[in-house]
Amino acid sequence: MSTLKYIGIAIYIIICIALIIIATIQTKDSNGPSEAIMGSSTNNFYEKNKGRTKEGKIKRITIILGIAFIVASIALGVVFVI
Repeated sequence: MSTLKYIGIAIYIIICIALIIIATIQTKDSNGPSEAIMGSSTNNFYEKNKGRTKEGKIKRITIILGIAFIVASIALGVVFVI
């Protein structure tokens, strides 16, 4: 059982490091106060295909790693309580 704990901790550390790296690579989404005043145009080609761009892929990876982080945290909490 202790081997399983060490494997779980190693996976958890890998997820944490990957999440930190991906989060620091991300670009800022907002355009500042001008977007709040003028509004954003969501009817252009870039907005419709944002998920296919590099920024969209990085955002998706960040969400997946965030969910994996939460699941791994709960799993390690359960394993170490038992």
